[in-house]
Amino acid sequence: MDRKKTKQKKIFVLDTSVILYNHNAINSFDDNDVAIPITVLEELDNFKKGNETKNFEAREFIRIMDKLSFNNTLQNWIQLDIPNGGKFKVVMNEHPDVGIDAQQIFGEEKADHRIINAALILANENPDKKIILVTKDINLRLKAKSVNITAEDFETGKIKDVDSLYSGKSLIENIDSLVIDAIYSNGYCSPEDIGVQDPVPNHYFILRNSKSSALTFFNPISKNIERVEKRPAYRIMPRNAEQVFALHAILNKNVKLVTLQGVAGTGKTLLALAGALEQKRHFKQIYLARPIVPLSNKDIGYLPGDIKSKLNPYMEPLWDNLKFIQNQFGEKDKEFKNISDSLESEKLVITPLAYIRGRSISNICFIVDEAQNLTPHEVKTIITRAGENTKIIFTGDIYQIDTPYLDSQSNGLSYLIDKIKHHEIYSHIRLEKGERSELANLANELL
Repeated sequence: MDRKKTKQKKIFVLDTSVILYNHNAINSFDDNDVAIPITVLEELDNFKKGNETKNFEAREFIRIMDKLSFNNTLQNWIQLDIPNGGKFKVVMNEHPDVGIDAQQIFGEEKADHRIINAALILANENPDKKIILVTKDINLRLKAKSVNITAEDFETGKIKDVDSLYSGKSLIENIDSLVIDAIYSNGYCSPEDIGVQDPVPNHYFILRNSKSSALTFFNPISKNIERVEKRPAYRIMPRNAEQVFALHAILNKNVKLVTLQGVAGTGKTLLALAGALEQKRHFKQIYLARPIVPLSNKDIGYLPGDIKSKLNPYMEPLWDNLKFIQNQFGEKDKEFKNISDSLESEKLVITPLAYIRGRSISNICFIVDEAQNLTPHEVKTIITRAGENTKIIFTGDIYQIDTPYLDSQSNGLSYLIDKIKHHEIYSHIRLEKGERSELANLANELL
């Protein structure tokens, strides 16, 4: 007699936020069934026009629906087009005839309440199956749970433990003085000399004993632990070991992808821009871009003025960093004039990230600021646009999310750091020490 319990089948009900996060979400639930409330399709219709990533996600999902509906009625269960996949349907009825009605309970007719009702109806129609509402909207999850509907975040692409996310560096103490002396005299040593087996490519090491120390990294080409020298970029001098490592990664011609993670004031954007300017002769253009996250969840159309005036508040932090670098020189210095000339000739471009979509990024140093506000799919889209001789630098703070449906575990920067950390053309550094000011450090530590 088989005593194993049969696995209970599940029906996952997807919210609009999940589709806008990942248009392929319906294929992420193994052999379980997936349902979409008709309200979700109505909401997606409002997102299908535009050039933002959410608009592309909406359009791609609508195309998937169109393909599934070929010779089928979406009101009936349709087999998903994946190996051993479950079935899919659109829930048309969102007004329960019996039992709980979310719109009556919460006293308002809203899209969220109709979506909860769709889950309640499925629960009544399928008592043998577990109904789970999947949404990235925390408030919707709480409302669903209050009417006894299981609700979860969309977990695909989510990093489980961000506190142990790859830092890109290690401190090794009690290193033999002869090893450190050899590093200074020869410029390198072997990984075995510092007690490291199979080091991660481009991983950085702080080697130290009671008398001396050395900053090093593992070069995947030479297979040696090589010395990292402290050097300035456009007169921006690194102030700590992490900043030395960050600038080294940016200036390393063999590294094509760099991520810099750290709290406000650690110098991420400044170092990225200074490093890019230092090697601008190797690239056709330098792009410095950031995603537009509307303030108070209001669209930029609420701001006064033309499109340039609307975008200026979002781009101002990038201009501040550029002005800081430029002010390291006198107005008569050629470097000062070079920055002004580069802006006029568009050799250096500061722009919203949405304006980059569809453009070729060959022979370009591409800096993406505030990358924690991107989804994993957006990050992938940016990287897959890279052509020959392109370097991409992502900077951000994974704990400072400005969009309502992302968090430290699900944002694109965390996802990128976790998934690509062992590749030879990639380098990452987590910056931990604030260098903006004593006051900024105090705020980061105590507030």
